[in-house]
Amino acid sequence: RELVSTNPTMRPILLKGHERSITCVKYNHDGDLLFTASKDSIPSVWRAHNGEWLGTFNGHKGTVWDLDCDRFTTRLLTASADATARLWDCETGVCLKEFTHRGPVRGIAFADGSHMFASISDPFVDYNAIISVYDIPPDMDPEDFSDTPRLEIDLPKSADGKQIKPTTVHWLNLNEALFVTFDNGTIRLYDPVTGEELEEIIAHEKKINRVRFNLEKTLFITSSADFTSKLYDVVDLKHLKTYKTDRPVNDAVISETKDHILLGGGQEAMSVTTTSGKVGKFETRFFHLIYEDEFGTVKGHFGPINALAISPNGRSYASGAEDGYVRLHFFDKSYLDMKDPVPEVGEGDDEFDDGDEEYNGSDSESD
Repeated sequence: RELVSTNPTMRPILLKGHERSITCVKYNHDGDLLFTASKDSIPSVWRAHNGEWLGTFNGHKGTVWDLDCDRFTTRLLTASADATARLWDCETGVCLKEFTHRGPVRGIAFADGSHMFASISDPFVDYNAIISVYDIPPDMDPEDFSDTPRLEIDLPKSADGKQIKPTTVHWLNLNEALFVTFDNGTIRLYDPVTGEELEEIIAHEKKINRVRFNLEKTLFITSSADFTSKLYDVVDLKHLKTYKTDRPVNDAVISETKDHILLGGGQEAMSVTTTSGKVGKFETRFFHLIYEDEFGTVKGHFGPINALAISPNGRSYASGAEDGYVRLHFFDKSYLDMKDPVPEVGEGDDEFDDGDEEYNGSDSESD
């Protein structure tokens, strides 16, 4: 069941660049750079093929909860608990523009084309949570960017008087809608021009910690505190699969080259010191996308895994945890060449009589 065991070819690279818990790890679109954020307020960038540290983005005064890189790795957005979102030059690390919000900024995302971005901020004092959209055309001087958002969507209290908190924000294909998840387990779509709510679904019983899309944005996977992760179709928001665990799921990613799902999580951070790494179950778990079966784990962290990212070429993945380390794993040949067996079917059902020939076509392309 353990994918890493004693195989030296899959020994991870330990990235030691943060002093506090990791909050976010992301590859750029080309997969050659890895961006990481943590509670130490200083995002970092690394070479993805060898873990070489390239530099930091200095300026925030609080936890950096989220970050996003544009399509061509020229600009970086960061969302921080210091109530600001910042736009950076990826090459120089210079802050191009600071966008002040009313409360801690929880999530951030570039729109397709990178000419605008959306952010979500927590409720603060008398202010409700807010979804904001800012214009940042690539051909305009950053000093000329407006300090006020083009669109603000106010998120009032629920009927029972509870504050509603957004947890992640994304853009759907062609910027057709804003995709926002909440701490009550719901997902909402908003019109990015008018701010009108287009659709709402109840995806989980508890908080949705994170959502990840595949590269084509045809599928997305949720990670929830209710111990499950769910796969959905983007077009009609249809629930496709559920991956069940025995602990909160903090992040999950979809492999681009195999029908596999990677899940990360662990027990609550506040109780980590009372248990060992083995008992706390801080490993990355591998599930089959279609059959929902867990088939392997990769251990190593000494705290709950807060963030996962898989390379666009499917050959490596990174995990960041409460212990402050980012572990960069490179899959060995045995995993890349692995064929997923077709489960046996009952008597009288000959749908998969040809066995592996029916299924393994997609995996054979992973090399």
